[in-house]
Amino acid sequence: MTNIDFKAEVAARKEALIADLFSLLEINSERDDSQVTPETPFGPGPVKALEQFLSLAARDGYATTNVDKYAGHFTYGDDLPDDAEVLGIFAHMDVVPAGSGWDSAPYSPEIRDGKIYARGASDDKGPTMACYYGLKILKELNVPLTKKIRFIAGTDEESGWGDMDYYFKHVGLPDPDFGFSPDAEFPIINGEKGNVTEYLHLSGENTGSVHLHSFTGGLRENMVPESATAIISGDLDGIQVKFDAFVQAYADKNLKFESELASDDKMTVILHGRSAHGAMPENGVNGATYLAKFLDEIGVVSPFIKIAGTILLEDHAGEKLGVAFEDPKMGALSMNAGVFKFEDSASNNTIAVNCRYPQGTDSDKIYEVLIALAGVTAVTKSAHEHTPHYVPMEDPLVSTLLSVYEKQTGLKGHEQIIGGGTFGRLLKRGVAFGAMFPGDIDTMHQANEFIPVDVLLRAAAIYAEAIYELAK
Repeated sequence: MTNIDFKAEVAARKEALIADLFSLLEINSERDDSQVTPETPFGPGPVKALEQFLSLAARDGYATTNVDKYAGHFTYGDDLPDDAEVLGIFAHMDVVPAGSGWDSAPYSPEIRDGKIYARGASDDKGPTMACYYGLKILKELNVPLTKKIRFIAGTDEESGWGDMDYYFKHVGLPDPDFGFSPDAEFPIINGEKGNVTEYLHLSGENTGSVHLHSFTGGLRENMVPESATAIISGDLDGIQVKFDAFVQAYADKNLKFESELASDDKMTVILHGRSAHGAMPENGVNGATYLAKFLDEIGVVSPFIKIAGTILLEDHAGEKLGVAFEDPKMGALSMNAGVFKFEDSASNNTIAVNCRYPQGTDSDKIYEVLIALAGVTAVTKSAHEHTPHYVPMEDPLVSTLLSVYEKQTGLKGHEQIIGGGTFGRLLKRGVAFGAMFPGDIDTMHQANEFIPVDVLLRAAAIYAEAIYELAK
């Protein structure tokens, strides 16, 4: 290979990269089940973002394929023999709900202090475009390769992965031979824990001096609920003093109450915590479990509130819940209570418990513990489950990516196993690679999500060389 200064090539395309990224970040691509149609399988936003991504590829001379608006791809190296190996690159255009607490509009991207702020900036539109430009450099320099590259973009990574299920079933092509997803962190993610959501079903049993009419919290199972809302009535004397005392008792959590008393003597109470990625629940403050704790203390008597406010509160490893488990290689199970729904007139109230579990345990063992909880009438599992995934360090895919990372950063590479789930696990020989660097602030699934511009550019240079080394 002619010696290429990948960092210089990226720098020459900086403005174009940012402009293309902004064109994606301006699209609200949250899943919206209320607008699902045959033309918008996960709502209009993800489709719009997918079509915009494919339009960029078409502009740059690729032949694109849109698989019924579930996912799409383009291929570089169509002139290679049919039996050439295929490197798959897996990205996604959907984002988690923006939520509240932003200092700027989440879908009006802007650069402040060298950082691009927008929902999707770091998960996953920013890394996707860094990787896209890595390949774009090789294409524009006409670098010869022996393997094809299929760049695949999905639209449902943040929910049930229905996009990839449909894509692989209908695309009519063999799976890529190996690949990576630019949707995590460097130096590499070559192992991912299992991932399952199990739903606790509870009755509307509800007694006590304070009556609970409804309780809602959480936007997605893979997000720590930033807030929760309850409607209560009954003995509300001195409620403001109780709000203040609770906030003071948990001063380190920076909790915030809102309340409004209606004419029918019902009070709406909202408690604000802090969202975070469900794979790292310890980084957030679960507004739902803290609101349940408060309600339990002021007189609500309900299995729903007891479980939410005492067992699930700060139980990030599932120890109080009884599902804790640790594997020497893959680490410990983590648990996020993500979505809460309660109505006192309903017989089927639910708490969604999302577990990221290592090898050595499984969703059936978790189920056996959950079904035995006092007050739980049934437990159901999510339709989509990931089992633990691992690609050994000795695999050329892993060793090559680590070698490129070490060359460009001067840092020692090492394996990492995470609780998060990425499209890297779609292939037996699949990993996640970037775009966060060690020490970067992780704002995925949080308000004020950002990616530093210098990280975007550094990652693009690494992706360019990595794709070359894997496909040369």
